[in-house]
Amino acid sequence: MKKRISLIMISLLMGLLGFAGGISAQTVTYDPSLAHKDGAMAYEHMNYLAYEIGPRIAATENERKAEQYIKGQFERMGLKTEVQPFQYTRRGTTYSSSNVIAYKPGKSSKQVIVGAHYDSVSVGRGVDDNASGVGVMLEVAEVLKKINTPYSIVFIAFGAEEVGLQGSNYYAKNMTQAKIANTVGMINLDSLAVGDNMYVYGSAGEAGFIRDQALEIAKKKKLNVGTNPGLNPAYPEGTTGDWSDHAPFKRLGIPYGYLEATNWEIGDLDGYTQTVKHGGVWHTPNDTLEFIEREYPGRIHEHLSTFSTLLTDLLKFMNKTSTSK
Repeated sequence: MKKRISLIMISLLMGLLGFAGGISAQTVTYDPSLAHKDGAMAYEHMNYLAYEIGPRIAATENERKAEQYIKGQFERMGLKTEVQPFQYTRRGTTYSSSNVIAYKPGKSSKQVIVGAHYDSVSVGRGVDDNASGVGVMLEVAEVLKKINTPYSIVFIAFGAEEVGLQGSNYYAKNMTQAKIANTVGMINLDSLAVGDNMYVYGSAGEAGFIRDQALEIAKKKKLNVGTNPGLNPAYPEGTTGDWSDHAPFKRLGIPYGYLEATNWEIGDLDGYTQTVKHGGVWHTPNDTLEFIEREYPGRIHEHLSTFSTLLTDLLKFMNKTSTSK
């Protein structure tokens, strides 16, 4: 309760100060001890995005507030950070959005991209889709900021995913051939909080090394994470569809990994029906903390903790020696 009150006070102070010059804001700080309990920092980020900012519809002021919040968090960690603005056109109207990019050097100059979209739809609060993914990404960036990881890491918060993967498409389109060749893989985080089961997917064949290594980590650490069982022939075992921010990188030939919580064993067996009890929660008024915590007590904390642990270890120990581009 004290933490919640402090966040409200920070939010009120920001409101009194105003977003000077438009949408710039003071950096929100957190107790460093939160980073030592898997999922705790992720929860605070998720809560801030969903409740202190609210729905983050693409190309709106709230999306820009979220952009500045994420930028401030990466900068607070000491990571080299930039905002990549872009425009997109829908039904004859041009809109503006942006990606927030932070760079963490590693032992190798070869890089892994870790991405999560920060926009949401207009209904609900976008807790699951996708404040949860951004929360885990920010927590893992905090945990790893001083760890010498095998590869350099590019953390990207993508804008305007809900209107056609605009942010990830823009970033991928502007990668040079040298940068593509230098990218070991891309890990996408989308909708982690509410689905019945936790999954990791990956590219087909040998390019699926990210998924395979994640599953090995899950087995060793006894994390309750599996993969798509392949009940639907349209989506072979271990893979998923091209409906999230991994897809533009997959088209470039970059191996992908993808963390998600849903249920591949119900509905049309396509991973879209998240829960037995309530069906889909994403893109509905039920995508709120109140609903999820009431209907699925403890699930959010379990999921954020599990995915944070898995992603942290994956980035700490990733090894691509068995695969070549």
